[in-house]
Amino acid sequence: MKKSAFIFRLLFIFHFSFFIFNSAIAQDSSHLRISLLTCTPGDELYSTFGHSAFRIVDSSKAFNDNWRDVVYNYGTFNFDDDGFYLKFVQGKLLYYVSPAAFPDFKYDYETTNRGITEQVLNLTAEEKITVQQFLNNNLKEENKFYKYDFFFDNCTTRLRDILKKQHDSAFCQKPVMPVGSRFRQAIHQYLDKNNKDWSKLGIDILLGQPCDGIMTAENMQFLPDNLMKSLDSSNHPMILSSQNLYAINNENAKGSFFTPFVVFSLLAIFIVLLGYTKNKFAQAFLYGFDGLFFFLTGVLGIILIFMWFGTDHSMTKNNFNLIWAWPTHTIMAFFVNSKKAWVKKYFKFTAVALLAVLISWFFLPQQMNNALIPIVLLLIYRSVKKSLAMN
Repeated sequence: MKKSAFIFRLLFIFHFSFFIFNSAIAQDSSHLRISLLTCTPGDELYSTFGHSAFRIVDSSKAFNDNWRDVVYNYGTFNFDDDGFYLKFVQGKLLYYVSPAAFPDFKYDYETTNRGITEQVLNLTAEEKITVQQFLNNNLKEENKFYKYDFFFDNCTTRLRDILKKQHDSAFCQKPVMPVGSRFRQAIHQYLDKNNKDWSKLGIDILLGQPCDGIMTAENMQFLPDNLMKSLDSSNHPMILSSQNLYAINNENAKGSFFTPFVVFSLLAIFIVLLGYTKNKFAQAFLYGFDGLFFFLTGVLGIILIFMWFGTDHSMTKNNFNLIWAWPTHTIMAFFVNSKKAWVKKYFKFTAVALLAVLISWFFLPQQMNNALIPIVLLLIYRSVKKSLAMN
């Protein structure tokens, strides 16, 4: 090859590379990289379902600038708020978006052994600037607070909605769970995986029939893992690259033998056996147990009614657990040993009605927690004993 031809080729390659480089700069003059951070579940109940946040790296800023690499977190709440627990129960607790330096954010998750996956988003320069401006505007005191809803307005759905508005909504149209999946099934996956049987029981008692609604593809994205999968599987390329920033050992903690079903079954067996004992102490114990048992069942019913009518939680409405947890039991608890005819009729009706509930248990519009079956059986048994003892 002649020397002049070789030099010509070198110059051509140089100019072509320079053109491509300048084109890339022209196409993305924002100097921003925006990514979705998806964090694995933690040990606490509030962290059982994982977490999502946006990370923005601004290469135009100095390396030691605190705002060069920042995480925007919509999952912030304040335990020190006045009336925190009451607001939480009523569904009126305000969450807010807060910024954090990425090294601090990562350190917090590393110390609690929670993994972080980063997906760099495929956004134009204009879209990146718009998203950054939107987030910074949300940081203002008058804009940062919002009323949290676990299923419809949480730390993950907030990010999804930003991408829908500022970029594209195509990723919301492809389901990442089997078609026909329900909200309760989605949260059960995490509770079962982490052996949170008692938490699962409490959640199943408090969440009513709306929780058994069928999810749309967009509904599925209330869970951080599902939003991450939706972006990965989108027909419109949403992700430029993906990496694990902090990997963890995925070994699950061993579950306890004393699950709610086991504990309640043992309790039911113990009470039935105690009923055959003629010992005066045993009979006195049963009198006291019946009063406490029916009273607590009634209190639970009152709580369910409060969660239905007295709160802003959408998923605690139409709760079928009220068909066995009757609020009237709080009154009847003081008459469990009465021999009056109306008391006898009440307990007879209770036994028959709860037997019907048990027969229809698996056909109700709401999925009931099977750990409650021994409790319902015990209510039937003690109701029968009370009605017969008064003959």
